[in-house]
Amino acid sequence: MNSKEKLQSALQHREGPIPLDFGATTVTGIHCSIVADLRRIYRLPQVPVKVIEPYQMLGEIDNELRDAMGIDTIGIPARNTMFGFPMQQWKEWTTPWNQQVLVSKDFEVDTINNNVMIYPQGDRTVAPSGKMPEGGYFFDAIIRQEPFDEEQLDPRDKLEEYKHITEETLQYYKEQVVYAQTTNKGVVANFGGTAIGDIALVPAPGLKHPKGIRDVTEWYISTVTRQEYLHAIFSQQTDIALDNLQKVFERVGNSVDVVYICGTDFGTQVSQFCSVDTFRALYFPYYKKLNDWIHEHTTWKTFKHSCGAVEPFIESFIEAGFDVLNPVQCTATGMEPEHLKSTYGDCIVFWGGGVDTQGTLPFGTPEAVKKEVTERLEIFGRNGGYVFNTIHNLQAGTPIKNIEAMIQAINEYNLEKCCN
Repeated sequence: MNSKEKLQSALQHREGPIPLDFGATTVTGIHCSIVADLRRIYRLPQVPVKVIEPYQMLGEIDNELRDAMGIDTIGIPARNTMFGFPMQQWKEWTTPWNQQVLVSKDFEVDTINNNVMIYPQGDRTVAPSGKMPEGGYFFDAIIRQEPFDEEQLDPRDKLEEYKHITEETLQYYKEQVVYAQTTNKGVVANFGGTAIGDIALVPAPGLKHPKGIRDVTEWYISTVTRQEYLHAIFSQQTDIALDNLQKVFERVGNSVDVVYICGTDFGTQVSQFCSVDTFRALYFPYYKKLNDWIHEHTTWKTFKHSCGAVEPFIESFIEAGFDVLNPVQCTATGMEPEHLKSTYGDCIVFWGGGVDTQGTLPFGTPEAVKKEVTERLEIFGRNGGYVFNTIHNLQAGTPIKNIEAMIQAINEYNLEKCCN
């Protein structure tokens, strides 16, 4: 069974070896500093790591490292980064933690008061849209909310980043998918444009002069006080997305296994950002429309990311047509692994939840990591429907010995499954 077959088996809820994902999405990736550490551990050539998502400073997991770690997935990223420029024509940059990395030619930064400031689309004539604070390892979006007249709010302003797909972008996806097919890995694509209300996109770090509601607090207020305005945005965004998905499918067909739909977070550590009723009234119709089209016209499985205590929403996620839930934050209220698996495991694939990235992985011992990983594999792997990943990205500063223990636990579990 090759990697692609392992992933497809898991997506079809068949029990067997559990596929491993790192790097297929921007929420299952590895910080560039850890990528460099892993290359040393696996005795791979010591070359500067490519930063493929500068917002979170995620590093490229190339074929050498993918094979060395036993990763079963390969990602097709959106053409542009969160800061609005494509990954192309690489140049060297030294990070504040003194790591030599490769960044896109349009990665333009200045250091101001010990903070690294990055410019949208690499345009230094406009205000920076991101800040890496002193001592930090990734960028935070800068809120650039322009004054607005409540009576003049225009949904079209919030649609500036959601455009009809270009021939150049279609060709990019075609080339990426053709290459991915040669790897025999499970293919996970992010075609963009389907993120309904994703708070990470609200400040629009990729736009030079974002208009409309761009303040995070004001956006959350809008989910209560401006629902008609949000419905107008989501409705038009969904229509554009469906048109784009049709064109993408005409180019790549069913060569993609999983498509990343949305990263809107609905959970905090202990509660939710909105009620289930609000979710169903405001977000659900558009998720369902996207998922229904995909399931009617393709064999793609759809991937929903939402951090936090989202157990109250899972039934609605399933009804909306999502096939996959990530990152499965097991330490959040109501997200106990056994409860999730026994209650929802037949209806949705859990992708993540393999080890706690807030406690056990960064601060525990290798023995504690191995124990927790094995327990999660035993629970989530039961009857299939599970893809291993941590709870969100592997962060800078994570002890490499703990990462080794995690990989060892996965390999031992899968070896036992194969032998039995």
